[in-house]
Amino acid sequence: MKKLIGFWITVILCQAGLMAQQNDTIRWDLATAIVYAKEHNIQIRTLRLNQDLSQQDLLQARAARYPNLSGSATQSYTNSRNTDPVVGGFQTQAKMAGNYGLNSSWTLYRGGYLNYDVQSKNLLLQSDNLATQMVENDVTLQVTQAYLNILLAKETIVYVQDQVNTSKAQYEQGRIRYDLGSIAKKDLLQLEAQAAGDEYNLVNAQNQYRQNIVTLKQLLQLPTSTAFAPLEPDTLIVEQAVPSLAEAQRIALQNRPEVENAEVLLKVAEIELDKARTGFRPSLSLGGAVSTGYSDNQETKYFGQLNDNLFQRFGLTLSVPIFDNRITRSNVQRSKILINQAKLSLTDTRTILEQQIEQAYIALLNAHGQYKAATVQMRANQEAYAISLEQQRLGAINTVDLLVQRNLYIQSVQNYIQAKYNTVLNFKIYNFYMGIPVTL
Repeated sequence: MKKLIGFWITVILCQAGLMAQQNDTIRWDLATAIVYAKEHNIQIRTLRLNQDLSQQDLLQARAARYPNLSGSATQSYTNSRNTDPVVGGFQTQAKMAGNYGLNSSWTLYRGGYLNYDVQSKNLLLQSDNLATQMVENDVTLQVTQAYLNILLAKETIVYVQDQVNTSKAQYEQGRIRYDLGSIAKKDLLQLEAQAAGDEYNLVNAQNQYRQNIVTLKQLLQLPTSTAFAPLEPDTLIVEQAVPSLAEAQRIALQNRPEVENAEVLLKVAEIELDKARTGFRPSLSLGGAVSTGYSDNQETKYFGQLNDNLFQRFGLTLSVPIFDNRITRSNVQRSKILINQAKLSLTDTRTILEQQIEQAYIALLNAHGQYKAATVQMRANQEAYAISLEQQRLGAINTVDLLVQRNLYIQSVQNYIQAKYNTVLNFKIYNFYMGIPVTL
């Protein structure tokens, strides 16, 4: 699976580079954007490097259970002046010498410390992996929100552009009617002001769209010069069943990485206590050395000297702790305190997660309720506005009443669009807590 994901990431990168070179707009769906963000987010990449470091710590802990081996070679030249009692005076003596050796040691027993250390390092590696998953989850929700904000802004632009076209047409009709003497200048000015206000809203909507694009590109670590536009889904599913709060909390507590990470860290603290207690136990190690050497002031030849000077030593060393200035006892007590802290952290993590899910549940119910109300409100105002247009055409109402109804309709449409995307986002967040992947 990792290889497959890596393959698709490579394809995405190649396509992105090609598009950038051709000055084309990169168009990704939400799933592609999330994968790209997970691969390029600085914090996630830093955590993956922490995983690599933990992997090296684990490999080192495993290797500590095996014997080591080191070699040494020394080549020396000695020049000295000594008195000669036979002929008198001084004579110079020069000597070439060499020493070679192999040394090895193997810890046979250390109270279980080495095995505990391997278990601890393995759990810490798992913890780093879970920490990475936690940040990936955060990035996923951030990208999802930014992506939906872009779609919201884009739909708003389409709607506001339609309003601009409508208000311009109404203004042109108003000018014709004003020239014919059918309406007062005050009504014409109101229509003109309405058209200008819609133009102003369009500029704001376009600016909001650009700002949301920038936000998403920052999350994706895309260069500012990169042209980017999201792929719009065919439909947005708004109406769907809402799982119960109790069910969502149960699933999340069993599967969310933050809870699992807190549980892993508790296990690490417990193993660290076992490691600390090994300080009370004796240790046994096996050691050995092989060495030889030669000197040029001997008549025996080089290889003969190496054979004659061969030295071998093997032995067992038993170390029994008697008094260590309370170091081991303090380590044990410190480990017990860390276990209690880890238990509190686990409880706090579960509590916070339950609160977050409850807040997401309440936000979803609120957003869903607003969406239903906004849908009814928009339909009612749309029909009322259509009636007002017909009445205005027949001269049954004035321009002020028409614009009042129009503004009510515009506000209801804006409420509807906002409620729709807010509901979709809250559905995604709530479902994501239960391990359901984010898709559009």
